[in-house]
Amino acid sequence: MPNAIPQHVAIIMDGNGRWAKKQGLLRVQGHEVGVQRVEEIIKAAQDKGIRFLTFYAFSKENWRRPKEEVAFLMGLLSSYLDKKIDAMIKNNCVFNVIGEMGDLAAILQKKLTQAMETSKNNTGLVVTFALSYSSRREILRACQKIAEQATQGAIKPSEITEEIFSRSLYTANMPDPELLIRTSGEMRISNFLLWQISYAELYITQKFWPEFTRDEFEKALEDYRGRERRFGDTCAANGGKT
Repeated sequence: MPNAIPQHVAIIMDGNGRWAKKQGLLRVQGHEVGVQRVEEIIKAAQDKGIRFLTFYAFSKENWRRPKEEVAFLMGLLSSYLDKKIDAMIKNNCVFNVIGEMGDLAAILQKKLTQAMETSKNNTGLVVTFALSYSSRREILRACQKIAEQATQGAIKPSEITEEIFSRSLYTANMPDPELLIRTSGEMRISNFLLWQISYAELYITQKFWPEFTRDEFEKALEDYRGRERRFGDTCAANGGKT
C-alpha cells in the first residue's frame, strides 16, 4: 500500500552558496533566495496537511564559516523574524526552535523566545528551525540529563527505555520524521537528528536549496508515497509478501 502524507518532514537545506556561484551572484544572495524557499515550502506543507516541518537552518559547525557570512545569516534570521513571523503565527503555525539558543546574540534569543511564546497555543503546522544545532551534542545532553536523574535516585539504569531517552531530546514533543529531504545531492546526514531519523525515508535531490520549489517538494512527497516502509519487518508494508 502507498504511504500517506508524512506527519513530519525534516529538511537539510543545502547549496545556497553553490547555487549563487553558478548564477554569478554572491553567496549571501543565495541565502536570501533560500529564505524565499522556506516560505514557499511552509505554505506547501500546510496545504498538504503535514503536521511537523523541521528545517536544518544553522548547525553548530556553521559557526566556523567566515565571520562576515555568519553575521549576514544572523541578520537574515533577525529580519525574517521581524517581517515574516507575524504572518506565520496568524496562519495558525507554531514556531519552534531546537539547538543551543544560548550561542545566539541576546536580541535574537529574545525574538525567538517571543515567537515561540506567542504561537504556542496555535493548532496548525509546527515549524521548527534547528539553530546552532548538533545532534551529537543533543544526544550527549540527553545522556547527561538522564545520568543526573539516576544519580539523584529518580530513575534506575535498568528503567531507561527508548521512550525515556526520546523525551530527553529537544524533539521530545514531536514525532520522529518519516521523511528526510536533503538538497544539493550530498549523500550525508551532517549531524542532523541522528536518533530521530532511524527509520526515516531519505530523499536526496540534486537541486540546490534555492531551486527547491513547491513542485520539487511535491515530487519528494510523491516519491515517499511509493516507498515500502518495513521498519525491519519484511512483511510489514506489503501484505505479508517478502
